[in-house]
Amino acid sequence: MLRVHFTAEDLARTRVAASIGVAAEVYYSLELLRGNRVPMHLHTWRSAVAGRLGADTLPLTSLVPTRGPGLDLLALTGDVPSLDHAVDNLLHAPVSQLRREIEYLDFRPGQLPWARRVAEGDRDALRELAKALRACHRLTVEPYWDRGRSELVALSTRSASLMLEGGVDLLLRSVCEPQVRWRPPVLEAPYPRRVDVHLEGRGLIITPTVFSKHPVSFLWDPLDTAQPPRLTVPALRRPLTGTGAAESDGATVRNLESLLVRTRAAALRVTAEGCTTSELARRLNVTAAAASQHATVLRDTGLITTSRRGGSVLHLITPLGLALLWTGALTQP
Repeated sequence: MLRVHFTAEDLARTRVAASIGVAAEVYYSLELLRGNRVPMHLHTWRSAVAGRLGADTLPLTSLVPTRGPGLDLLALTGDVPSLDHAVDNLLHAPVSQLRREIEYLDFRPGQLPWARRVAEGDRDALRELAKALRACHRLTVEPYWDRGRSELVALSTRSASLMLEGGVDLLLRSVCEPQVRWRPPVLEAPYPRRVDVHLEGRGLIITPTVFSKHPVSFLWDPLDTAQPPRLTVPALRRPLTGTGAAESDGATVRNLESLLVRTRAAALRVTAEGCTTSELARRLNVTAAAASQHATVLRDTGLITTSRRGGSVLHLITPLGLALLWTGALTQP
């Protein structure tokens, strides 16, 4: 049993992320292919993908350990939706972080030399790993992402509605029930052993996933007291079937992107987490008046919604805005 202890500050800082990030989804898909148990809604996907991984994917598949926790690509690449951005983060990951993520994983003996090369930040090894990440993405994620992305958008929309209706309390009471139970001020979830985690003001990030082998999972680093832990929850409610690589309306994306200067694109990313005008101003390092102006443009183009909550207003991204982020068309500021 996992027991997560909240304070009032933790509740105020709890939010729902848009996703776990494209690189982590790819790695989770490989763990599903390696394991014996697969959720029912992923049976069709696994039957279609199994046996298709080849030599070009080996640099990444060899880093899926035989047992125990896997490689934390979320820590190495971030929760970015763009594969190019994830690859760039991986290639520039600090050696200290690479060592920390790899040194305790349980690899087959034959894979240890390769894992050590990656852990030491060998440039050729990292480039091979990045190439394999792209190859795995093409096979296991990209052909199914149209459905997966729509499920993520739907879950984000439901979560935003719950927050507006009843705040964090209703969100926590509704998330992934009945596996997760909210007994204020403690959130309880299935776990291999009894663990008590005190958030200590960091808050919690509830993160939807497409390729998840567990009903829920809890991601946190006991040695990092700054970063908020994540509770991952499955987004899929229907079988995952391939519809070809995800497509977007190119004209629509170009028209929308032309409205989004760098700061406004950053504002759209911030609203994916939900924010007030003052929080938006702080995150963008602009005045409240400038933040309000950016929010107005985003709202007028249908990319966010704005509603009053107490003495402030809450900005939330819409499915259209989230879909635009997921195209990868917006560059990072």
